[in-house]
Amino acid sequence: MNPPHAIKLFENKKVRVEWVEADQKWYFSIIDVIAVLTESENPQTYWRVLKMRLKEEGNETVTNCNGLKMIAPDGKMRITDVGDTEQILRLVQSIPSKKAEHFKLWLAMVGNERINETYDPELAFDRAMKTYLQKGYSKEWINQRLKTIEVRKELTDEWNRAGIDKVSDYAILTNEITKAWSGKTVSEYKQLKNLKKENLRDNMTNLELVLNLLAEATTTELSKKENPKTFPESKHIAIKGGTVAGNTRKDIEKQLGESIITSKNAQDNLLELSSKNILIENKKKK
Repeated sequence: MNPPHAIKLFENKKVRVEWVEADQKWYFSIIDVIAVLTESENPQTYWRVLKMRLKEEGNETVTNCNGLKMIAPDGKMRITDVGDTEQILRLVQSIPSKKAEHFKLWLAMVGNERINETYDPELAFDRAMKTYLQKGYSKEWINQRLKTIEVRKELTDEWNRAGIDKVSDYAILTNEITKAWSGKTVSEYKQLKNLKKENLRDNMTNLELVLNLLAEATTTELSKKENPKTFPESKHIAIKGGTVAGNTRKDIEKQLGESIITSKNAQDNLLELSSKNILIENKKKK
């Protein structure tokens, strides 16, 4: 688990980062990023000049940065200008530097991919499959995970049909479903698995994924049948859908004699899978 105050190495240079629980975001020291990309002897002055230029251009993404206390070279906590991932990537685009060029090319490539995916959504699934394979997930797990994405999209489409279109409302309903089937809120579940920014579903076991899928699919079908007109009605249906999967979880746990809700995250699951593969290979050699 990463500490809230951390230092990440970038090409042997230090970049201070801070996790803010309330925002669910990592924040990076802008001065440190500039020092890495420009090799300026005075990154503080470089940032002051750059910030003035960005303000003149009407850029609010980067100039409306936050100030957080970070560990200074003298060991004391001092207010430092910071940016989240989006702000830092935007900042990189405004820095004329050879070291920043490969970031700019990557951003252009990602932008092109996302545009193509709006025309052909299947490309997004192909990209997700490749990404999960590169991370070491099994094909069985990946297929299950991609199915949950499909079911999740059907659920959000149904919520949208019922008049719910705020991201914050989606989060509330998702929290109700998760709590009803797992016994934990999304925040509690992520805390159990030592997660911060990471996606909760990407850190679930096969059984956890199946139960989450059952909860969301059931909620979708109940919503279609009951046709809710208000947010409270949709919230009640979300609890009902999650409860169906929660009862299934309890039945399975009774048969297994152990809890399905586990602290194992993706790293643990991948290590376990790797160990099993090594044992299989050793047996083949014998």
